Amino acid sequence: MLKSTSSFRISSQEFEPAYMELFQSGELFRRSRQALRHLENCKVCPRDCEVNRLENEKAVCKTGRYAAVGSYGPHFGEEDCLRGTRGSGTIFFSLCNLKCVFCQNYDISQDGEGIEVSPEDLAAMMLAIQQRGCHNINFVTPEHVVPQILESLPLAVQMGLRLPLVYNTGAYDSLDSLRLMDGIVDIYMPDFKYWDNDRSQKYLKAKDYPETARTVIREMHRQVGDLVLDENGLAKRGVLVRHLVMPDNVEDTENIMAYLAEEISRDTYINIMDQYFPAGKVSEKKYGEINRRITQSEKDAAENIALQKGLHRFDQRIA
Repeated sequence: MLKSTSSFRISSQEFEPAYMELFQSGELFRRSRQALRHLENCKVCPRDCEVNRLENEKAVCKTGRYAAVGSYGPHFGEEDCLRGTRGSGTIFFSLCNLKCVFCQNYDISQDGEGIEVSPEDLAAMMLAIQQRGCHNINFVTPEHVVPQILESLPLAVQMGLRLPLVYNTGAYDSLDSLRLMDGIVDIYMPDFKYWDNDRSQKYLKAKDYPETARTVIREMHRQVGDLVLDENGLAKRGVLVRHLVMPDNVEDTENIMAYLAEEISRDTYINIMDQYFPAGKVSEKKYGEINRRITQSEKDAAENIALQKGLHRFDQRIA
């Protein structure tokens, strides 16, 4: 286990994935059994659908007893501290509990492209990623399949998994699910999209998204602290917050950066992302106000806001 998060650096020789301690004590298996019971009257995410997913009943996330995976393998489009030289080992889960109208992975997140996997299948994917030399296991869109991840994890560890785990989320998670992950996840990577409730309802179909994101990011930071890197610049433990800059949304950016600086930590590691483009349901006729890429001035404004609020750690240095 990592001994301290007071520094931004840790020797790779001193690091052990968080889940190893729980695996050795038997707590990881107990946690996996506890998580599966959450599927019986599902409140795995803030939607609180209360369907019996153990009986394959489905609701908002359209996922029943087993998770579905769209793709898995080395990915080089992640942050520098995750992809390193050999890639981040992403597992893209199909479907999602958010309904972002602009989702750039709409075929996976909304249309459900992918295959249903057993716990053994998911464990084998983790081991295959490790064998390919990736630096971590990166669970993409895990909010609705936390029990399925935890069901497969003891199997993977038993077969030799030793990579750090990245929880790559849209920040619409339940506290119950995050508490199940306490002591298991090494790196939390939430994307804090919107601050305004009305915009969240319009574009994410979740009016309570801002309050949820604030609550869960606070819990993530409580669990793992500020991001810690090894001597090679690879993330080993902590929180990395993404913020996708949206058209005409500087007010939300300002509120989000103020919250991170004042309520979480001025040492929060930030990735201010400029890759938004119209996708999903966005067109000139529908959601025309976001039917464009952001401008360079909008990206610059977001970066300057972060600096003005006292945030100083970025995936790509801007100061």
